[in-house]
Amino acid sequence: MTELPAAPTDRRAEAPPDGRPLDGFAVGDLAAGGDVAEVAATATRLLGDLGARVLRHAPGAGRGPGLVPPLTVDGVDLGRAVADVGAEPVALSDSPGDQDPHAVLAALAGTGGGVDAVVVDLATYRALDVPAVRAAHPHLVLAVVSPFGSTGPRADWVASERTLYALDGSLSRSGRPGAVPLLPPEGIGTFTAAVHLAWTVLVAVGRARRTGRGQVLDVSVHEAMSVGLDPAFGTQGSAAAGRSGPFRRDRPPADSYPVFACADGHVRLCLLAKRQWRAMLAWLGSPAELADPALDTIAGRARAADVLHPRLAALFADRDGADLVAEAASRGIPLAQVLTVADVLHTPHFAQAGSLVDLPLGGGRVARTAAGPVVVDGVRLGAGPGARGVPAPRHVPPPRRLAADPADLPLAGVRVLDLGVIVFGAEVGRALGDLGADVVKVESLDFPDGLRQTFRGEAMNASFAWGQRNKRSLGLDLRSSEGAALFRELARDADVVLSNFKPGTLASLGIDHAALAAANPGIVVVESAAFSSGGEWARRLGYGPLVRAACGISGLWRYDADAVDCWDGVTVHPDHVAAKVAALAVLALLERRERTGRGGAIEVAQSDVVLAQLAPWIAAESARPGTLRARGNAGRGLLAGDVVACLGDDEWVVVDARTPAELAALAQVVGTDAGAGRAVVEEALHAWAAARTPLEAATVLQAEGVPTAPLLRLPELKDDPQLVHRGTYRALRHPLVGDLPTEDASAAFEDLPPLPVAPAPLVGEHTRAVLEAHGTTPEEVERLLATGVVHEGAPAGVPA
Repeated sequence: MTELPAAPTDRRAEAPPDGRPLDGFAVGDLAAGGDVAEVAATATRLLGDLGARVLRHAPGAGRGPGLVPPLTVDGVDLGRAVADVGAEPVALSDSPGDQDPHAVLAALAGTGGGVDAVVVDLATYRALDVPAVRAAHPHLVLAVVSPFGSTGPRADWVASERTLYALDGSLSRSGRPGAVPLLPPEGIGTFTAAVHLAWTVLVAVGRARRTGRGQVLDVSVHEAMSVGLDPAFGTQGSAAAGRSGPFRRDRPPADSYPVFACADGHVRLCLLAKRQWRAMLAWLGSPAELADPALDTIAGRARAADVLHPRLAALFADRDGADLVAEAASRGIPLAQVLTVADVLHTPHFAQAGSLVDLPLGGGRVARTAAGPVVVDGVRLGAGPGARGVPAPRHVPPPRRLAADPADLPLAGVRVLDLGVIVFGAEVGRALGDLGADVVKVESLDFPDGLRQTFRGEAMNASFAWGQRNKRSLGLDLRSSEGAALFRELARDADVVLSNFKPGTLASLGIDHAALAAANPGIVVVESAAFSSGGEWARRLGYGPLVRAACGISGLWRYDADAVDCWDGVTVHPDHVAAKVAALAVLALLERRERTGRGGAIEVAQSDVVLAQLAPWIAAESARPGTLRARGNAGRGLLAGDVVACLGDDEWVVVDARTPAELAALAQVVGTDAGAGRAVVEEALHAWAAARTPLEAATVLQAEGVPTAPLLRLPELKDDPQLVHRGTYRALRHPLVGDLPTEDASAAFEDLPPLPVAPAPLVGEHTRAVLEAHGTTPEEVERLLATGVVHEGAPAGVPA
C-alpha cells in the first residue's frame, strides 16, 4: 500500500497567540450510555476543539444501539475513539450509588472548578431532581438531547439515523426517480445534529456567564437534522434558486451536477454561471448543435442533456481525472474528481493543510483521521492534552459588546459586516442575525450574490428571503480603492467580518484580518472557501457538489459501490452545517475577546467539515484499507433494515431493527419468526408493509419498540405533528415573496427572548442608513452615490 503523506505539525501544534477561544470553559457529557451518545460525544468534542475542557462519564454497562451502530475495527470503537480525543474521563466506582446521575453531576461540579454545561440524554434527565440540581448549580446549563425532544407525539418513539433521514425530508429527494429512495451516507445526519447541539450549548453558556443564570435546553436530533442538514424551508443552492414551481413529489433528477466516467474513475461537472458554460463550450470545440443560447442557463442545459452529455462523456472518457481537473481549472470550469475515502487519505492537499491527523488506537496502533475543522489565527484547533487553560470565574463582568441585559438577545450590540454569498455565506450571517446581531450585507451590482438570481426576473426568491432575513443591505463597490477604504472605516466599529471567497481575496482587497485588526484589534474575521488555504487546492474552483465529490461523500451516495451515478446532486450539503460550524467559532472568539480584548482570524473550509463528518470512517479505512464502500440502503451490521414500499403511489417507510429484541418484535408483527433468518423476515416485512400506509406501518412497529418512520416530503414538514408541537417553524413575512415557513430557534430554550424575523433586504436598501449611522454626512453620501462607490436600490431592469 502507498504510504500515507505525512501531516504537517505547524498548523496544529501550538495554541493561538491569545489562547484557545474557550479556554476556561468546561462541559460534561453524561449521555455516553444513551441512544444519542454519538451526538453528545461529537458535540462536546467540537467544544473541546475550541478549547473547552470536556469531562465524560461512561457507565460501566456500555452504550445501547445508538442512532448509528458502533464502527469497530480490531476491537476499537472508532466513533468513540475520535470523539474521546482530549476528553477527560470522570472515574467513579461501579457501585450503584456512584451511577446515580446526581452523584455524577456532583463529581463533575467538583472537578477542577466545575462545569458550565452538562449534556444528558432524556432517560438521565428524567431521573434527575431538577429543582435540586438548579439549587446546587444555579449557573449550570443542562442540555437534554434526545431523538425527538422531551415532549410531543413522538417523544417516546425510538429512532436511528436511518429513520430520521425519512422524517427530515432528505430521503424524499435522494435517489433515482421512479426507484427506491436512497438513504444518505451514514454519519452526516448525526454530525449535523452534534454541531447544532454544540451551538445551542454555547449560546446558553454565554448567556449564563453574563446573567449568572443557567437553564435547561431541550434539543431534538430530528429537529436539528430537519433544519440543518438540507432544510426544506431554508437557503438553497444557486441552481435551485433559479428554478420555479412547486416541490416535486418524486425524487428529482440529479442533472445539475452530472458525473462522467474518465480513464481512472469519475469526475463531476458543476456549471452554474454563463461564463463557465461558454468556457466548457469552447473546450468541446463549439459544436453547432450546442450553440443555442438557451444552453446558457442551467435549465436549458438540463433540457438538452440528451445531446450535451454524450459530448461531455466522450471528452472525459480517455483522460485521467487529475489531468481533466487541471485543464478545467485553467479554463475556469468547475470540475472535480469523485474520490473515495481511500483516495482522500493519499491526497497531498489534505496532508499539507493539516486536515488529517494521527489517532492513537492503543497498543501502539495508529490510524489517520480528520482533524478539527476550525483554524484560528493560523492554527488548526483540535482537542488534546494540555490544550486548555485554567477555569475562569463563573460570572464575567459586563462585556463591551455582548448583551448583558437578560431581556436582550445574546448578540445584541454586535455589529457584523457580511460579505458572504450563496448558501454558506447567507447562513453564517443569518445565524448571528437571529441572535440579535446587526448584520449588514455588503454587496455589489457588478458582482451580485448568485443567490439573488430568479427564474423569471422576480424581485426576490424564497431562498434569498430565507437566508438573508434579519440583515440590512449596503451597496458598495469593494473593487474601487475608495470603496475598500470605506469598508475599512466601517470595520473600525465592527465586531465581525464574514466572507467565503477564494483564499487571498480579502488580502488582495486590503481588508483581511491583518489589515482590519491594525485599526480594530477586537475584530473577528471569518474566511471560508471550498478547500483549506493550507494546501495545493486552496484556489481550486469549488461548490458544494465538488467538495462532496473530492472528499468521498458523493462516492458513498450511490446504490452500490460499482454504480456510476451519485445521488447527492440536489442537496446543498455541507453548506448549512459548515456555516453553523463557522458561526460556532465566531461565538467562541467573541467569548475570548471578552477575556483578552482581541479578536482573531477564523478559517473554516467546507472540505474540512466534510472530513470531520467522515472521521470514524476515515480512521477505519486507514486502519483496515478496503473497509469503506458504498452500501446503498444496506444496513451496516444490522439484523434487518430497509426502505420498504407501502400502500399507495411512491409511498415508503424505513424500518431499522438493530438488536435481537427489535428483530424479534418485528418478526412477530409481520407474522414470521426471527430465527427464520434475515431474508425471510424481510420478505414478510415487504408483504406486510405493502398493505399499509407508511404512517400505519410506523405506528404499529413503533408500538413494539422497532425504529420505524414514514418517508416525509418537504412540504409535509411544516405540518408534521412533532415539528408543529416543537414550534420548529414560524412565519416569515416578506412583501415580495409572501408568507414562508422558516426556522425558529430549533431548540427549546428556557431563557431566550423571541428571535427577530425581519425580511431580507433589496440590494442597497439600507445604504443611506448604514453610512449615516456611521457618521457619513448626507452630502458625502450623495457624492459616493454619484461616483458609484456606493449604490442604493437597483436600477431599472436589474433584479434586486
